[in-house]
Amino acid sequence: MTDAVTVLERCAALGEVSEEGGLLLRRYGTDAMRRANELVGGWMQAAGLDVHEDAVGNLVGVRGDPVVTLGSHLDTVRDAGRYDGPLGVLVAIAAAERTGVPLEVIGFADEEGVRFGTAYLGSAAVAGQFDPEWPALRDAGGVALADLLRGDPQTAARPVRAYAEVHIEQGPVLERLGEPVAVVTAINGQSHADVVFTGEAGHAGTVPHDARHDALAAAAEWVLAVEGTGTVGRLRVEPGGRNVIPGRAIMSLDVRDADDERRRAALTRLHAAAEEVAARRGVELDWTDVGDLPAVAMDARLSELWGVATRLPSGAGHDAAMIATVAPASMLFVRCRGGVSHNPAESVEEADVAVAIDALERFIRAV
Repeated sequence: MTDAVTVLERCAALGEVSEEGGLLLRRYGTDAMRRANELVGGWMQAAGLDVHEDAVGNLVGVRGDPVVTLGSHLDTVRDAGRYDGPLGVLVAIAAAERTGVPLEVIGFADEEGVRFGTAYLGSAAVAGQFDPEWPALRDAGGVALADLLRGDPQTAARPVRAYAEVHIEQGPVLERLGEPVAVVTAINGQSHADVVFTGEAGHAGTVPHDARHDALAAAAEWVLAVEGTGTVGRLRVEPGGRNVIPGRAIMSLDVRDADDERRRAALTRLHAAAEEVAARRGVELDWTDVGDLPAVAMDARLSELWGVATRLPSGAGHDAAMIATVAPASMLFVRCRGGVSHNPAESVEEADVAVAIDALERFIRAV
């Protein structure tokens, strides 16, 4: 049996570990995460690693005094696929087993932030950036994050000399290029805004079209201006009646780019476009900036150690972005069928996984 087949079989086994039947869901601090750590911890031990969980529940397998840290996350979104996160942990175990290099493999306890809204919780703790306000957070059932900690989160912080993460691409570019893997150049910066157009609700049958202040029509025009630059992922119309002219359109905006200056310039243009649409259509605009996450460049020296020529930016966030704040970091993307992710249809090819294991082995031996 090849290492790639073993990794895929382990992904399948781990994909059966869920909080709910019929779909894959593993949130921070749940029994499903405990069972996942037990399963993956056994594979780490079989690879010759000493295994423990740190204060926030990260699963850590160590050999010697690590010169490199490998990892990704073991938590999932709701109704997830098998590979987003776990593939990187299991590829790391497979590559680690091939070498005698002192290293550690981490299965981060929470990257998605589904339960408490704490994205990068696991890697933030390792990077010494665990938010002191997080323990007071409560989930939808009233459970406090503090009750799930195994100890002082500050004790999870430790020096990292170099970091490498393998992850599915979560997009279609590698498939279009016909390439199995690519080295990540940077993790895109993100701008987020809440955008509201407020017009005037009225009867759909009695108000003439040339007398309307239709908030949804304004929003629709502006969304077309966003297309190709950003994403409107949420849209709520009020009052929402079939026979009522929309009085409010409430939206989210997400703009991403590896170049922060270009991203912020795009955000400025979209804000100006929204103001122009609102003025011309006689509606009010309420624009609230709610997030600005800078791009994170991957380490140039480490990027050469994979022995892979293809380069891509990452449009999604990853634990590597957090670890990169305290140590040199690098990532390798693996092609996924159709670019599908956060979906049970996630799929990777055995041959591509084999290429990723080989590349990570080269990285480990060269670091």
